[in-house]
Amino acid sequence: MMVRLLSILVPAFVLAFVPTFVFAKAPGDVDIVLDTPTGKLAGSLLLPAAKTPVPVALIIAGSGPTDRDGNSRMLPGRNDSLRMLAQALAQAGIASVRYDKRGIGASAPAMGSEAALRFETYIDDAAGWIARLKSDPRFSTVAVIGHSEGALIGTVAARQAGAAALVSIAGAGAPLPAVLRRQLADKLPPELQKENERILGALERGETVEQVPPLLAALYRPSVQPYLISQFRYLPAERIAALAVPVLVVQGTTDIQVGVADAQALAKASPRARLAIVEGMNHVLKRVPADGAQLASYGDPSLPLAPGLADTITSFLHTALSR
Repeated sequence: MMVRLLSILVPAFVLAFVPTFVFAKAPGDVDIVLDTPTGKLAGSLLLPAAKTPVPVALIIAGSGPTDRDGNSRMLPGRNDSLRMLAQALAQAGIASVRYDKRGIGASAPAMGSEAALRFETYIDDAAGWIARLKSDPRFSTVAVIGHSEGALIGTVAARQAGAAALVSIAGAGAPLPAVLRRQLADKLPPELQKENERILGALERGETVEQVPPLLAALYRPSVQPYLISQFRYLPAERIAALAVPVLVVQGTTDIQVGVADAQALAKASPRARLAIVEGMNHVLKRVPADGAQLASYGDPSLPLAPGLADTITSFLHTALSR
């Protein structure tokens, strides 16, 4: 039970880098590939019916084995949240590209060794996608939409590659060590809490740890520690403050992984940011009561996006990208 709970609560990249579901192309999707020095990253382009050039949004998925559609191998079923978001954008006249990160789904061969992965690897990949879309004559402007860990990746990549706008959905407002401490505070017995703090403290100092208790190995196995150390250096509020483009920070009120306070911290950090709170929306962008149905919603593709989410994002993008 604890493993399943952790797979929902903690950033899932620490649980496993494994291929996700066999990808089934959605109606209207066109294959698109980004060539990188270490392999190809596979994505889906969804164009609206409008004539080109049109604005395009790069959609960046959250942590771990989460594919381009927002589905994770660590959880049963599909939620298809990011696929639904792409379809809503197309209906509003905005193109989108969503992609499998290296090591995930159809981009699994580009992974290399887990020990060699760094947070900057994902940033560089996202920046590469932005650069490719900026050079495509079908697109007028490029925005970034990042979900969960993808929000921080997208924030840094948007500045690095010169995107025209950023949408941060369910992005943490605190650095990752603080997020891990908060999420695990009442989930571990006292002895494991002590071990968790010992390991986190070492990683914050840039030191790897050889001895990891078996029950924490999914979080802190030696091969993932260099990645954690690299991500620990990034302060979300500081990074969003550095952006000189319009920013929309979106957060749901029934999210058990990231809270409204996180969104408020991000929005407060940037004078260019607008805060949008979606009532009843959880971490996979579905409407869920605060007191239940969380796990079921993570694997139920029949649930639509939370009401108001798509309209809020498309309205912001139309305004931000028309400047």
